[in-house]
Amino acid sequence: MVVATLSPSVYARLDGSLQRSSSVTARNVTALRSAYWLLLVSGFFEPLLYLLTIGYGLGTMIGRIPVGDGQTVKYAVYVAPAMLASSAMTGALAESTFNFFGKMKFQKTFDSVLATPVRPMEIAFGELWWAMFRGALYSAAFLVIMVFMHLTSSLWALIALPATLLVGFTFGAVGMALSTFMRSWQDFDVVATVQVALFLFSATFAPLSAFHQAWLRVLIQCSPLYQSVALLRGITLGRPTAGLLVHVAYLAVLMMVCLFIAARRMHKQLLK
Repeated sequence: MVVATLSPSVYARLDGSLQRSSSVTARNVTALRSAYWLLLVSGFFEPLLYLLTIGYGLGTMIGRIPVGDGQTVKYAVYVAPAMLASSAMTGALAESTFNFFGKMKFQKTFDSVLATPVRPMEIAFGELWWAMFRGALYSAAFLVIMVFMHLTSSLWALIALPATLLVGFTFGAVGMALSTFMRSWQDFDVVATVQVALFLFSATFAPLSAFHQAWLRVLIQCSPLYQSVALLRGITLGRPTAGLLVHVAYLAVLMMVCLFIAARRMHKQLLK
């Protein structure tokens, strides 16, 4: 009886919260009418250039890379899913760090939003959806190129797309949580440095076995980009194993923790 009585009100509150979060996302969509869409599109080309220069250029010298069970693949096939994960990371972090920080600290966009019934957690969800959307745009376009270049099959590309959405969600939440601790634009130099380090040391260009120091391998495996690369590499190479669920769980837990931190920090800073 109690559950039956409470359920309609719970569903009504949940529906209202989702609508308010979507309105925050819709505000960002309207920005595409301006020259902002040029910035949106430009972020796609960096991982593509890495794929062409390193995957194909350097790949002709490297040859084939072992991927386990005695199987080997062309170097471009090995690098492509790493660039896919990096593309999702780049899109999500670009929205949830610089742009998010600007709207919160300087443009005071969120102060205006809070004058409406929208709450800090709903702002966080709305901004996270937008960060994921940007990462998804990059990922979908990159997957099309991978299929066109025969770096994966159409079927595995379709399966990989939801995984890239999880990657975008995770890095969007990480970026928002970090942004709430930033004091000025100069603090983002540290974020950029860490992002480059993740890009270079997450088994993107070399297998984990190439790193001989045990402590370094453990450190790499703890990074969210490594988990993303391992997940997408397993899918796009057509090697679905139970181990992929570990990567999914890691990213999902990290996303929820960072989203909670971002919402709490926003509540404290915006409603003080």
